[in-house]
Amino acid sequence: MSEQEKKIPIPKIFTESKYSTQTEMLPVKHKSSKLFIGIPKELTLQENRVALVPSSVATLIGHGHRVMIETGAGEKSHFSDHDYSEVGAEIAYSQEQVYKAHVILKVAPPTLKEIDLMQPNQILISPLQLPIISAEYILKLRQKRVIALAMEYIKDDESDTFPVVRIMSEMAGLNAMLTAAELLSTTGGGKGVLLGGISGVPSSKVVILGAGIVAEYATRAALGLGAEVRIFDDNIYKLKRIQNQVGRPLYTSAFNPVYLERELVNAEVAIGAIHSEDGRTPVIVSEEMVSKMKSGSVIVDVSIDQGGCFATSRVTTLSKPTFTKHEVIHYCVPNIASKVARTASIAVSNILTPILLKAGSTGSIETLFFSNLGLRHGIYTYKGCLTNEYLGRRFEIKSTDLDLLITSSL
Repeated sequence: MSEQEKKIPIPKIFTESKYSTQTEMLPVKHKSSKLFIGIPKELTLQENRVALVPSSVATLIGHGHRVMIETGAGEKSHFSDHDYSEVGAEIAYSQEQVYKAHVILKVAPPTLKEIDLMQPNQILISPLQLPIISAEYILKLRQKRVIALAMEYIKDDESDTFPVVRIMSEMAGLNAMLTAAELLSTTGGGKGVLLGGISGVPSSKVVILGAGIVAEYATRAALGLGAEVRIFDDNIYKLKRIQNQVGRPLYTSAFNPVYLERELVNAEVAIGAIHSEDGRTPVIVSEEMVSKMKSGSVIVDVSIDQGGCFATSRVTTLSKPTFTKHEVIHYCVPNIASKVARTASIAVSNILTPILLKAGSTGSIETLFFSNLGLRHGIYTYKGCLTNEYLGRRFEIKSTDLDLLITSSL
């Protein structure tokens, strides 16, 4: 083959632009996803808290996220619409407007009417509060294909604790004891007994069921007021831990029915402080035991948001917080921290804000589910499926393994 035959002709299009300036193509860096967060005004259970306070909203907006809050949502926590608008939040004047957001934050479970306003694949972060939810509640969330997370079941991956439960438990423990002290008083409807002792008069006895965070802070408050404390729990490690945390020897025992009944009969106050990780709190105190307690004594069941650990407990509200059964005063308010709404709102906001910021930096909250097992632990409905085994058993609804659902969506 000749040299000329070996030559291949080059098209003019390449030779004409040989020496001309070319545009350099640089890779485009995709920005992190921006969240659209909606905060409705709470209407149920005399809820006074709000999910995000203005300082947290300012942080989120500073990272490019969009926050819409319903007018008056922060009023009961003493945060005005002006406080929110000043930091860049959008003020909505209807629920319909707020529920157009992709992420809905609430500090009380949504009503059935609110669920009707939700959109498919919307993300709901709110408490679950087992005693007040129904099969219809679960059905509506599934029909709407909402991804629902229970605040109280969200775990922290590093410490393996429940951050929302912990901070609310600290407040609930202190509040429970102060509430019990008031209910024992004459003006509180009790038999006119001072919780702490004075010179020449024996102090009141307090029985605490559970040895977790609620129990620790209730114990601190009770001892500070001068009361005698008895703590019951089947977890011996927790019983040791609470003694170390309080810094003094305490009467502790496992849940032995004989010992428990003996202490309850002589107690002025009984505090229910047991937390279940994924279902209903077990009933520890039978109705028969309650009937043997002193007339005018007080039960504060902090565990009522998970069903309660006293057989006689039923949900009450802040407007009507007590009822009497077997001559024993019962206080069973699930949102006890709402009594100190501003402090509680700041605490919840401090926990939710880092989660939202992390979700924005990873692309979306759904993307965060893949890597964050603690956040995934809070999911109970996912795109039409129930994923919580306890709820499945309780309402006789088929539950699906969440890991399988998330893996299949990859």
